[in-house]
Amino acid sequence: AMAQAALGAAGLHFDELNKLRVLEPEVAAQTAQLREECRAFVDKTAEFQKIVGSLIEVVDQLAKAAESEKMKAIGARNLLKSIAKQREAQEQQLQALIAEKKMQLER
Repeated sequence: AMAQAALGAAGLHFDELNKLRVLEPEVAAQTAQLREECRAFVDKTAEFQKIVGSLIEVVDQLAKAAESEKMKAIGARNLLKSIAKQREAQEQQLQALIAEKKMQLER
């Protein structure tokens, strides 16, 4: 016990297998536990990064799909506008033709 106290004062300790250690057994156990917790944290962080990466991919795909649909909608709207203008022009031509025929009939 006295030898153990002298070793302890010198910063040397015996572990459960009676091996000479620089760290106190309790400190060594806490260090090992902390190492395991750090590994688990690093693993969880890597897993989180993977999840976030795949989420970003999904959001990018949705953004591209939304942009594509928006372009289709703009194209459809422009087509409808041009069809409406064509109809308007046809109507004006027909009205001009009707007016011309009326004048011919009045003569």
